[in-house]
Amino acid sequence: MAETRLDRHLWIPILLVGVILFVADQQTLVATRDPNFVPSVILLGATAVPAAFLAFMYGRRLPYDIPVTIVMTTAVLGGVIGTVVAGVLEFKTLRQLGVLPLVSVGFIEEAAKLIVPLAIVLRFRYRRPADGIVVGVASGAGFAALETMGYAFVALMRTHGNVSVVENLLVLRGFLSPACHMAWTGVTAAALWSAANRGWSFRGVSRFVGVFVSVALLHAVWDGVTNLISYGLIAGWSLALLAWVTHMAANDEDVFELGEPEDVESPMVGAR
Repeated sequence: MAETRLDRHLWIPILLVGVILFVADQQTLVATRDPNFVPSVILLGATAVPAAFLAFMYGRRLPYDIPVTIVMTTAVLGGVIGTVVAGVLEFKTLRQLGVLPLVSVGFIEEAAKLIVPLAIVLRFRYRRPADGIVVGVASGAGFAALETMGYAFVALMRTHGNVSVVENLLVLRGFLSPACHMAWTGVTAAALWSAANRGWSFRGVSRFVGVFVSVALLHAVWDGVTNLISYGLIAGWSLALLAWVTHMAANDEDVFELGEPEDVESPMVGAR
């Protein structure tokens, strides 16, 4: 098991402190009209919920081995590398094709978020199902936070400094982030870990590809809807899927290996 674990209720003070600081900063910005407070408002609004949800997942009583240092590193590198790679690929696709279909955005961003998790599963021997979930959620958290900060900055520029528009965007994207990037990457990374546990067999890789394609298409549908009811349905489904995979991982079971022959050698043998 991991040597360092977070308290299972630590996510509550992280969320409360983050929200309180965001509101205090936002009220100060409104009262003083000092643009120096804009960066901190965007930073707090974009990171409070993702940080709390990541702490919530890592604080669960899950049988993982991954240490908190790798989780935090994944959140930072996953966000930076993921957004940079996704931005470059989306730009090149738009430039070459003249149009960037929503399905392309889904595939590009979901692939970009898996770069750091893939490096971790290849470099280290953390092979429990819960390890993949936590690493995936961490990468999704970093990506979601940085992407939200970017959208908030663009909204600020396009509205010529309309702070209320930025605040609404931060609140909406902040509270939806667990059901979007974090849930999707958590589920996909769990499938990636399952493929690694099976020695990258054809069946294991095929299942990972199937999960990845499904999540990327779900991402595309999310980008295409325009009403809160649709957002709510997709968010509920995404969180339910993450909850199901996490429930199985709580018993050290790989949901993507259900129904496998019993003589398959356990992938946990030799894992750290």
